[in-house]
Amino acid sequence: MSQTPLTPGERANRTGGSGLRKAQAAETEARLKDAARRVFARRGYLNTKIRDITDEAGRAAGSFYNHFPSKEALLEALLGDFVAEFDERIDHLGADHDLSDRATLREHVAAGWHAYKGHRAEFQALRQASMVDERFALRWRQRYVLEVRPICEHMERLREAGHSLPGDPAVVASAVMAMLEQFCYVWLIENGEPGDRQLGDDEAIETLTSLILHGILGPAPHTGVEG
Repeated sequence: MSQTPLTPGERANRTGGSGLRKAQAAETEARLKDAARRVFARRGYLNTKIRDITDEAGRAAGSFYNHFPSKEALLEALLGDFVAEFDERIDHLGADHDLSDRATLREHVAAGWHAYKGHRAEFQALRQASMVDERFALRWRQRYVLEVRPICEHMERLREAGHSLPGDPAVVASAVMAMLEQFCYVWLIENGEPGDRQLGDDEAIETLTSLILHGILGPAPHTGVEG
């Protein structure tokens, strides 16, 4: 038995329905994330309820669970966006860029500073969540280790190139990451040290770049040429 041919509109609805639903789901997820950032910044992570986020996003409360199983899962997704943004900012440098080159190192530092600046609410939320949820803190620590590993690989390449690092590459990488995070936290979230001192982006990036460069590099590689 032959079937009546579908009209162009009917074919578009059938083939495009799935794509439309995906686009709508992606839009709702983006709205929930943006709303969460605003509410976390305004109320703090611990004081924020899922209903606060959905109200801010202009979405039904039940729609939240179509995208995230919990508030913690939403925060992890936001932190994942930070990591992705940082990676995108330094992607043009290539995986084996040389951190002994000041200009390259400065780009690396600038990428971290600006990405952190754009995700201040998430990092404040991360600290609050880690204080009350040991499982969340452990998951983030495990992910943090993965983020430190590329820096460790950079340190190992510097040592292989003849630079005298101040310690084991893994320890140096950990120290660099910890300094960057705490420095960004103090100046971008806690608004700096006590007093009226203001810190602009360029000064922050230049200071961090110089500190890391002079901290990790020892004598220049030995060339074998006698002076």
